[in-house]
Amino acid sequence: MGLQNAKPSSVKRANILMLGLDSAGKSTLLYKFRYKDAFLTMPTIGFNVDMIEAGKNFTLTFWDVGGQKKMRELWSNFLEGTDGLLYVVDSSDKRRLEESRREFELILKNDSIKNVPVVVLANKQDLPGALNAEEITRRFKMKKYCSDRNWYVQPCCAITGEGLAEAFQRVATFARQYSKSKETFTTLRE
Repeated sequence: MGLQNAKPSSVKRANILMLGLDSAGKSTLLYKFRYKDAFLTMPTIGFNVDMIEAGKNFTLTFWDVGGQKKMRELWSNFLEGTDGLLYVVDSSDKRRLEESRREFELILKNDSIKNVPVVVLANKQDLPGALNAEEITRRFKMKKYCSDRNWYVQPCCAITGEGLAEAFQRVATFARQYSKSKETFTTLRE
């Protein structure tokens, strides 16, 4: 790619991994980040990749990985080189909340994403009985699992777009800080 010899002002990239159970709303969210209008998505078999600019000279590459059971076995293959984890929760689906939390915990235990910042999107806030950000924070034991990293829980609704700009900003800020700290670390090691 020849980016190595490019001028230092070249665009920085960060990888954002989007995980969550199937039907949590990952693909819809990704589409809304880019296009602002709602869009009917199909279940993601495999993964979607989308690059979105996050301010000047900074591009985020979103890896939206399918959440069906058979896909979850492959999640760990995507963790390497991640600068931010965006974990999407269907806040209204109380039946599967525990399952979602278990998968989340499994991911965070993986050494490949040690210290990687986490933004949990408490999606589907428009639906009756949806748990708010405080509830999700408590049920997902965020303070316990994420004590070693930056984390944030953002309530949102992929359909109306509510909370999405904030979520995107948060992810971009975390990823920027994280990739900077990684660079510093590499420089120190050399």
